[in-house]
Amino acid sequence: MLQRKSHLAALLALLVASVSGCATAPQAETKAAAPAAPAKPAVPALSEAAVKALAQAEADVKMAKAKFALWTTAQNALKAAQEAAKAGDSAKVLKEAAFASDQVKGGLEQLNYPSTEI
Repeated sequence: MLQRKSHLAALLALLVASVSGCATAPQAETKAAAPAAPAKPAVPALSEAAVKALAQAEADVKMAKAKFALWTTAQNALKAAQEAAKAGDSAKVLKEAAFASDQVKGGLEQLNYPSTEI
């Protein structure tokens, strides 16, 4: 009987020790497991001219869309300019934004053409 009580006491002590160890382990692991945030590469700032050209192209495309004169080439050029802006490529923004605005002008001029419907 005495031997049985000592086994029970040892088992109980082992159980208490393991439970108390589990209560503190996740906190220590959580702090250690959290990786340091990777540094984002710096995106170069756009030139003032690129920002203005992009804003103008966005306004032009919006107007052409409202008049149902938007060409897909203008829309695609605007998307390319916006992606270049995210990458910080001012030269590409200027090129694509100018092309988009030029394509919008063509779409708007096309509204003045005579209808081909019979």
